[in-house]
Amino acid sequence: MNQVSEARRALTANAGSDRVETLMLEGELAEAELLQVCEELSRRLHRGVRQVVVDFAEVAHLDYRGVRPLMARAEGFRRAGGDVKLSGLSPYLAAIFRAAGAHDRFEMYPHMNDARAAFALMRAPFV
Repeated sequence: MNQVSEARRALTANAGSDRVETLMLEGELAEAELLQVCEELSRRLHRGVRQVVVDFAEVAHLDYRGVRPLMARAEGFRRAGGDVKLSGLSPYLAAIFRAAGAHDRFEMYPHMNDARAAFALMRAPFV
């Protein structure tokens, strides 16, 4: 998967569901590359990862046909008690997600750190 690089960092020292992993994508993503991203998400879900940020900051274009499988993988994370959040979408990429019917299926953040922080806010106790 040469167009997909990854960066992993934990927000907390806790293991398991508290870890947020980030997939950093780059280049122009055809449907086949987006299906590879979906496969990688499935592998992480089976390893017990429940919180993933998919960063599109370095993506110039993506094939809209790969958006629906990405939505399905995100639903799998939600059923398992986690989520997939998106970051770094340009207005152009956000329009592709809207056209594919995914504008209300993902939380979208301007920067990956914002998306990662949103997971921490979900875990924060209310006072």
